[in-house]
Amino acid sequence: MQELLEELEAHIRNRYEIEEDDDEFTPDVHLFDYGYVDSIGATALIAHIEKTYGMQVTNQDLMLYPLNTVREIAQFIHNKRAR
Repeated sequence: MQELLEELEAHIRNRYEIEEDDDEFTPDVHLFDYGYVDSIGATALIAHIEKTYGMQVTNQDLMLYPLNTVREIAQFIHNKRAR
């Protein structure tokens, strides 16, 4: 799970150009409320998850699971892989 969390954090930092010294960016920061990811970025992030981890993120998933932080997204991927 830790490796998955680190992979996601690195991807999000790189894709959304978040500086390494940004003290507010943590695995638990709300990516949308803090402006790290917008609606277009969310679509790209879902596409990345589907392609990289070989899974489909359904509309039901988006309604049932909180996917607002790096930690929540990593937990979602971890749980979905376990099914």
